[in-house]
Amino acid sequence: QVQLVESGGGSVQAGGSLRLSCAVTGDIYSSNVLAWFRQAPGKERMGVAAIYSGGGHTYYADSVKGRFTISQDNGRNTVWLQMNGLKPEDTAMYYCAAGSVVLGNWVESDYYNHWGQGTQVTVSS
Repeated sequence: QVQLVESGGGSVQAGGSLRLSCAVTGDIYSSNVLAWFRQAPGKERMGVAAIYSGGGHTYYADSVKGRFTISQDNGRNTVWLQMNGLKPEDTAMYYCAAGSVVLGNWVESDYYNHWGQGTQVTVSS
């Protein structure tokens, strides 16, 4: 059984940085993508970034391109989200997810069958 445990959230001022980590245990080999989603109060869950196992290709939401970087270790035991230039609108609960998702569908949360419990990120102006 796959388990995902996020850490690294916190409160920062605008312009600051945070690095989120997601520890992955269990049989991850049936999942070809690891991703980060976020959900702000009153809003739908949104795909932030994804990394595929084949070739390590990465994908980002337009709102975070150039500021966030997703990466994983060789064994796919940990996936990170480096967040720089944080803005108040980045405030949300951030979730790690794993799934078998075809290219192009990575932003669709319904395709992911494993989720962490989330870590809160708060950015003040």
